[in-house]
Amino acid sequence: MKKKKETVVNGTHNYSPVEDYILPSDPLVLKKIEWFRDQKFALMIHWGPYSQLGIVESWALSDEDAPWSRKCVDWNVTGDEFKRQYFALNRTFNPIRFEPDQWADIAQKSGFRYLIFTTKHHDGFCMYDSHFSDYKVTAPDCPYHTSRYADIAGALFHAFRNRNIGIACYFSKADWHIGSYWQDDETCRRFQNRGPSYDPLSNPQEWEKFVTYTRNQILELGTGYGPIDIMWFDAGWVNAGNGQDIRLGSIVEEVRKSQPGMLSCDRTVGGAYENYITPEQCVPDQPIPVPWESCITLGTSFSFRYEDHYKSPGEVISLLIDVVCKGGNLAINVGPQPDGRLPEGAVNTLLEVGKWLSQYGEAIYGTRPVYPYKKDNLAFTRKGKRIYAIQLPDGHSAETALLLPITENICRIFCMHDQNDLEVQMLPFEKRPDGYLIRPGSFTADQAQGRIFVLECTQT
Repeated sequence: MKKKKETVVNGTHNYSPVEDYILPSDPLVLKKIEWFRDQKFALMIHWGPYSQLGIVESWALSDEDAPWSRKCVDWNVTGDEFKRQYFALNRTFNPIRFEPDQWADIAQKSGFRYLIFTTKHHDGFCMYDSHFSDYKVTAPDCPYHTSRYADIAGALFHAFRNRNIGIACYFSKADWHIGSYWQDDETCRRFQNRGPSYDPLSNPQEWEKFVTYTRNQILELGTGYGPIDIMWFDAGWVNAGNGQDIRLGSIVEEVRKSQPGMLSCDRTVGGAYENYITPEQCVPDQPIPVPWESCITLGTSFSFRYEDHYKSPGEVISLLIDVVCKGGNLAINVGPQPDGRLPEGAVNTLLEVGKWLSQYGEAIYGTRPVYPYKKDNLAFTRKGKRIYAIQLPDGHSAETALLLPITENICRIFCMHDQNDLEVQMLPFEKRPDGYLIRPGSFTADQAQGRIFVLECTQT
């Protein structure tokens, strides 16, 4: 078998090429893919004990990744001592201001349609009540274990489902805490890369222990935490092509007995269980002809960072439009504070995005890409007989004549009205070989900046 190597630079993963995509054959999975493509906007959450220090999630444990992941912290300790200090953060993790219903309310007002939550990152700490690990938020050595919300993932999933927000369960296939992956001996402590500390092919018995452990954890999440729409698997270097076969396909099929149609996102691996691909911290230049989702941070880091700088509402809206007009979903990531609150700066941005979506979401949710996708400062989406031409604010003065480069037969054009408008204003237009010209004087320059024009087609 050809060895598959995932590229990770500064904790940012590449994404699978389109040629590695395999369209599922299960009709329920295909139906769920169409549901996924309708949602467009996800809230992604990276959260764990590491938030107390405001450092990157997990990566500083890997000596291979130390040059970038530890560089902003003067630990003045050896790598071995650092790892002990990091793994001991569970003993002080106590997010007493965590209110799952408040998070869900914010998400609903912000226009999010599904949640991607880190139940376990590479460091192995479980943000749920795993029966197969003592390194978890519900363990007696974690101060938060006495809270009624101690099973954080369970509390969040319940609160978000109550607001009709879908659930994606993020799970790292790697586990840098368990001995069957990173063995705790002096040789291993001196240097650890992100893979197992031994060769699974040379030590199959130890590897089988890890496979069983991983299978058990995935099954308990997939069968004991209510309806799950997506299992979002990270650590793409754990795959058969790299000699680290956990037989994920059989595990997913077993989960699907309880979760019919559930999507599997075995990211960066390709094949039958990467049901959509996941560009990270970037947006593709062109539309991708398979289901996809860009995961991008609202601030400068996936994890919480003290005094972080967050994208403005306009930046997020422009990003969302760029993703959607190319056929993708946007998963915007927020790192919660160690006390359990979402950062105020992040919340302020998200709520403003939600106001825009409450007014113009018709041009975003449930749409599909339409040629020419994006041209100049225009972006295009389609739903049924309607084509939406979204004019992005570009800081330039707008002309009061506008050419919309759509070649389909259009019977009428109007501006998507504000909620306070009582009437829809039809715009006079002229059909040309290269599109439709909205005649001068039909709308003001102010209207042309950041407005959405609706073109109704004579047929779908």
